Parts: sequence; structure tokens; C-alpha cells
Amino acid sequence: MSANSETAASAVPAGEAPLGALACPEPNARPDLWPTTARRTDSGELEIGGRPVSAILEQAPAPVYVMDEADFRGRAATWAATMAEEFWEGYGLKGGSAFYAGKAFLTTRVARIALEEGLGIDTASRGELAVGLAALEEVDGEDATVRAARLGLHGNGKTEDEVSTAVYHRLGHLVVDSSEEVGYAVAAVRRWREAGHYGPQEQAGLMVRLTTGIHAGGHEFISTAHEDQKFGLSTHTGAARQAIDRIIDAPELELRGLHSHIGSQIADFAGFEQAAEAVLRLRHEVAADTGWLCPEIDLGGGLGIAYTGADEPAPSPAALARSLAAVVRSLCTELGDEAPHVSVEPGRSIAGPGQVTLYRVTGLKRVELGEGASRLYVSVDGGMSDNLRPALYGAAYTALVANRLPGPEAGLVRSRVVGKHCESGDIVVRDVDLPGDLTVGDILAVPATGAYGRSMSMNYNLFTRPGVAWVHEGGQGWVLRPETVEDLLRLEG
Repeated sequence: MSANSETAASAVPAGEAPLGALACPEPNARPDLWPTTARRTDSGELEIGGRPVSAILEQAPAPVYVMDEADFRGRAATWAATMAEEFWEGYGLKGGSAFYAGKAFLTTRVARIALEEGLGIDTASRGELAVGLAALEEVDGEDATVRAARLGLHGNGKTEDEVSTAVYHRLGHLVVDSSEEVGYAVAAVRRWREAGHYGPQEQAGLMVRLTTGIHAGGHEFISTAHEDQKFGLSTHTGAARQAIDRIIDAPELELRGLHSHIGSQIADFAGFEQAAEAVLRLRHEVAADTGWLCPEIDLGGGLGIAYTGADEPAPSPAALARSLAAVVRSLCTELGDEAPHVSVEPGRSIAGPGQVTLYRVTGLKRVELGEGASRLYVSVDGGMSDNLRPALYGAAYTALVANRLPGPEAGLVRSRVVGKHCESGDIVVRDVDLPGDLTVGDILAVPATGAYGRSMSMNYNLFTRPGVAWVHEGGQGWVLRPETVEDLLRLEG
């Protein structure tokens, strides 16, 4: 199906942006939206990691997530270096570090790369923790205790077994989310002492996740520090202080730090700064009452990225770290407290821009909307099972024809990219202006899918989950192999 410029110009539904306003920016126009190595070849084909998309799909059939390994390494190294620099002791601080938030996208290979580039790994489940531990075994040059200090375990509703496993491995960041988890930690230390795995005076270090009442994030479902939600212990009701005092009083435990995470897809630093102040003031209050000034605070993650050409460029890690360092330095001076070590947990800002999802166009359907307006529905060979975020909370994405440039007379058509699932809400890209000469078989590239694309993928309608291919300097391989129908049948009892 094709459309000339005159036809395309009449296709914009009333009240929507002018035609062309929703076209996907090219990599050279918005490099923050695309992997570092993305570019158009002389033939007009999109290339990532030195591999044209047609060559990628010869080895990894669509739909497939494509991870630019150089991009991931670069962003991980940037966060590690930025935190070390901005919180340098020469600036009157006590150092800074970054833990990669594995929930964004985690495999053993990804975790190993993050560790190699100087990050820790933040996990939020038994499976993520197992992957982090496996990656640690592949990193040379450190003993087991030092390595384990670079792992964290998050999450609400941890089981006694999960806490016990974290205590056994002496994780550097075991972030408790309830009073029950404090009790589980006490029991675990006693158990491992009896087994000879812990020394008679050895303690498990805990961090306490605080609910500070500060709102941030692009949607209610990803704003995580207001009172009426499942995460953390409230600083306003006293629940946080009760857990803190219990940890300090327990001979099996050490209060290692206080933790705050206020949301995701955040572009304004004000929420981070307010949370930092709330955490530091509680740290001071605890020290004044108990004599214990905890050595670390963790201010979570949530720095946003760009998803479409309409989005403002995302703030840089350096800008956020510098902002937080200024708050920590100023307030600790005011309070007369020694500065803590400061850690953060970036995930989306590391994994997000470095992955692109490639689809094949499988069908084209023009829908008339009245008054001369229409919309082109573009069906692809994937859908909500490989990117749940648009259906879950209306996340916006864009798409680019990746296998070629449009013809000189193609024009643009207001389009909606949709998947194959039996749901009307199965939308990959709600609104995008695509070339009028789009045809079945063309390759669409959807950028910025590295965070939560594969990690939220599912088997609805018994779809098999796509694989993740790495590309680097012209090479290609699997980070995760694609599922097969045989994999689905193998789980049946």
C-alpha cells in the first residue's frame, strides 16, 4: 500500500499534530534516542553495531531486540565514573557508586558487563539475584566477600528464604521493606552462625527503604514514594523509625544505610533533591538519638530517557550526580554530620537507549475516520507481548522504516503500529508519521526498548518471547535466545 503526498496530507485526524510532527527522528538528528553506533548506511539502511538491520535479521529473525553492546558499556562506565568523581573525598564527601537496576534488563552477560565497567548490581527477586551471583563468579580479581558487596536485593514482600540467601552471601545492599524482613534477617544470622558460616560477632548489614511522601515519575504506577502504595516504610507514621531502632538494637544486625526511591522516568531533579534532604535529616535524627550515624545512603534510580522526537533530551548522569552532591555537601555541613557514601540505582538510563526492537510489517489497513481524515494501521509480527509498556500505562514510542529510505514522492501518513494479539489495546506505537510507500515486508525499528522491553515480555496468546541479539563492531550473537513453541510445550505437566 502506498500514498502520495496529496493523499497523505489529508490523512491527519482532526485535533492531532500536523503531519510530519510525529515522524521518527533519524539517529543523527536525535542521538539520545538511538544506540551510540546507530547510523544510516550509504544505501539508506539502518546499521547498529556495524551490522545492517537486514544482516541482523538473517541471523536473528524478527521480532528481535537488538542490544548495542558498546552503548551499554559506555553508559555503565559513565555512571560509575560520574558518581566516583562528583562524590570524590577531595570535595568533602565520602565517595559515590552506582548499582545497575537489573529489573530494567538483566542476564548474566549484561550483569558481567555492568560489573566490569564499575557498577554494582541491584536485584529485586530470587531470579535476578541468582543471575547477579552467577555474573560475580565470572568477574576476576576480587575475593568473594568484596564481590558480594557489589550486589543488592530489593523488593517488597521478601520471603524468609530470600532474606536468608542474601544474608548468606553477605550482600552489600540488603534493603528491607517491612518489619517482618528485619526479623527474617535476625533469624538468618543466627542460623548461619550455628552452621559456622558467620562468625560469633559478625553482623548482617541492612538498609531501610523509606517512604518519604515525595512524588515523582511519569505515571501513578511508577511513582513509588507516596504514602498510599506498597513500597517502603513511612517516615511520617514512624514505621521507618521503628524498623531502624530495631536494627540498631539487634546484635545480629548493622544499620548500613537508608534508602529512598521516588519513581521512574523523572526529568526534574527537585524530587531527588527533596528526597536526599529527607533521608539526611532522618539520618541525623537517628544519630542524635542513638549515637549511630549510618555510613551510607542510597537515593535510588528513576532518571528518565527520551522515547520519541517530541520528548526533551534527557538530563545527563553528571547533572543529576552534581545536583545530589551539592545537596549532600550543603546539608551535612549544616547538620554537622560527616557525609555518607552515596549510591544510586540507574537502570533505564543505562539499558534503555541501547536497544532497538526490529519488526517486519505484516499488514496495512487504512481506516477512514470521517471528514477526510484517516489512519493507517500497520500490523507487525510482534505486539504487547514484547513491549507491555504502551498497554500498561500508555507509554509513547516511535518507529522508523529501517531497511531503506522512502521514495522521493512518498509523503507521510499518520499511522498506528499494532501487534497480533487478540486485544484492541495491543498497540506498539500509538501515533507516528510513516512513509506513504510503506509495504509489507519492510523493517520497522522502535528505539529505546532496552529498559523493560524484554524484562516485561510475556507469553499471552502463547506467543513466544523474542530473543535479544548483541551487536558489536560488526559481530553478532545472542544475549538471550528466542523462545520456541517447543519451549512452551516443555513446561506442561
